[in-house]
Amino acid sequence: MTGGTVGQGTKSLSQLGLRARDGRDPAITGLSLDSRAVRPGHLFAALPGSALHGAEFIPYALRMGAGAILTDRAGADMAADALSGWNGAVVVAADPRAALAGAAALWFEAQPEHVVAVTGTSGKTSVASFTRQIWQHGGRKAISLGTMGVEGDYQAKLAHTTPDPLTLHRILAEAAAAGVTHAAMEASSHGLDQRRLDGVRIEAGAFTNFSQDHLDYHAGFDEYFAAKALLFNHILEDGASAVINVDGERGRQMLDIATDRGLAVTTVGSGENAMLRILGQRYDATGQDLRFSLMGQPHMVRLPLIGGFQAENVLAAMGLALASGDAAEAVLRALPDLHTVRGRMQLVAQRENGATVFVDYAHKPGAVVAALQSLRPHVMGRIVCVIGAGGDRDRGKRPLMGEAARRFADVVIVTDDNPRTEDPAAIRAAVMEGAGPDATEVADRAEAILRGVDALLPGDALLICGKGHETGQIIGNDIYPFDDAEQASVAVAALDGKI
Repeated sequence: MTGGTVGQGTKSLSQLGLRARDGRDPAITGLSLDSRAVRPGHLFAALPGSALHGAEFIPYALRMGAGAILTDRAGADMAADALSGWNGAVVVAADPRAALAGAAALWFEAQPEHVVAVTGTSGKTSVASFTRQIWQHGGRKAISLGTMGVEGDYQAKLAHTTPDPLTLHRILAEAAAAGVTHAAMEASSHGLDQRRLDGVRIEAGAFTNFSQDHLDYHAGFDEYFAAKALLFNHILEDGASAVINVDGERGRQMLDIATDRGLAVTTVGSGENAMLRILGQRYDATGQDLRFSLMGQPHMVRLPLIGGFQAENVLAAMGLALASGDAAEAVLRALPDLHTVRGRMQLVAQRENGATVFVDYAHKPGAVVAALQSLRPHVMGRIVCVIGAGGDRDRGKRPLMGEAARRFADVVIVTDDNPRTEDPAAIRAAVMEGAGPDATEVADRAEAILRGVDALLPGDALLICGKGHETGQIIGNDIYPFDDAEQASVAVAALDGKI
């Protein structure tokens, strides 16, 4: 069972907001999700999982000295024999994940004074990073938390975009102890659906956009959207702030949800009713000039960011910073100094003929379309696109990934991404269905990147999609070192005769 053990000192079970079914109220010495990490007096959370139920590990947790067990009715029934005659406390909750999150919040207690969260299919990492950068520019001690781990004035690695509640509340408490006052976090649909954010005091939430993703986990689009909506109709308290991109239909639907909750809403978009409104963008090889309005007042700023969609991310970050109490003047001063997140429309190499190479994490059809469309105004020549799709994930998006590349790039090379335990050739074949007969299939990702770089003429650009900041490729159950940015740099150096 994955997870960790945390905590120091003791709190009673009731102080953690939990009630045992027999009324027992023992002193709890720590919280554990991993039965191997249980210590005497710990509360062990035996949660239902996609493959196994944590109740299977209850007997081991008891042998390790657990003082209390938190599970659901199914888990209690599974472990009935082991729990029979045991003198510890058993908490049976209808939603044990939410109960654990609440207990974790009460166990750790502390968090940064200002915490904001962002959800949406794409843009979460950039919005969280930009928000942190704005705060730091104004002299705040701040962190961003998500796909890139914990970055800023306190740093840590994370296994998931939105970590389990024990890890999340521990990190927030440790960051607060280190003097961090501001935190911006990504709220993934998995994390929201699994109640990992419950108990975090969040003063503002943002919604970026919505497109196909994670349908291997969610039953359909409506369920996927409902998970993201939990940030606004469940996590945020009445009167909190919501920053919502309303350019899409789902954004307008989220606006209705936030309004019905009585949240203080700031809208983002290009429509005339948007409070943070994009008025115009002008692109060049190194960035863009953005003209926008803030509450009806026009502003102009230079952004060293590639991709038109970054304007929406910047305005969402502005909205979150303003909602956390920052003055508009201070936020505006920070914008020209924003820098892109590693692996997000990142310029990683440039050929001697002036052609450029970018790496982007786009691994969903909508994200690929957005990346290619946004790169186009920066490129005078052709766009070459290297693309693949991950294994053991939503199979329906694979031909859509290829189709997005075919429609919006000039040259398409289909290759392996993270095939995991699936047949790589079958994955490539599905992507090729959408990419069309003019696409080139190259199994080896390093060779595909080399071919893409070799194809670049003056004024062209190569966009390598899918892996972004990742430094490994998952083949089978093993992770092999692989960095798209590094491979691109080596390819450029080799082809330009520098090595």
